[in-house]
Amino acid sequence: MQIDTTALDGVYVITPKRFGDARGFFSESWNRKALLAEGLELPEFVQDNHSMSAQTGTIRGLHFQSPPHAQGKLVRCGRGRLFDVAVDVRRGSPSYGKWIGEELSFDNGRQLWIPAGFLHGFLTLEPDTEIIYKCTDHYAPACDGAVRWDSCGVDWPISPETEPLLSEKDAAAQVLAEFDSPFVWGDAQ
Repeated sequence: MQIDTTALDGVYVITPKRFGDARGFFSESWNRKALLAEGLELPEFVQDNHSMSAQTGTIRGLHFQSPPHAQGKLVRCGRGRLFDVAVDVRRGSPSYGKWIGEELSFDNGRQLWIPAGFLHGFLTLEPDTEIIYKCTDHYAPACDGAVRWDSCGVDWPISPETEPLLSEKDAAAQVLAEFDSPFVWGDAQ
């Protein structure tokens, strides 16, 4: 597996090897032993999620799950193409409020590791895009939260005249400037 650092400490792009022939390809999308051999130790995963967005221009996020059920996520695209975003919201972090965005697609096979303490969201770039992600904690409705997608300075690859498709929850989310983050830089989540 190829592991690349990003501008945000703790966020990594992971690209598994693909072995292909005329039939298609085979890839190990998750292999703890291979990651450890490359020096990356991720927490234990307890839940897998899979969502599909039918329309291009769908934005889901920016989501978080607060302590004591904070979640790290290993995100990949099962079908289609998406722009995946992580925003650092760890109070005291030198990169607080900064973000990174990576294109994940079925074709490139890339994954994004987003630890607890970061907002997560994505924009679909093709119809019928599927996102698959592993989580380090179970879904806990009482800890579920969101920050408005357009309040963090993210340079979403969407034209200004396009109105993104949002859930009611995401459209009504608080802005980053008013967000009282439950995450603290240096805390083990």
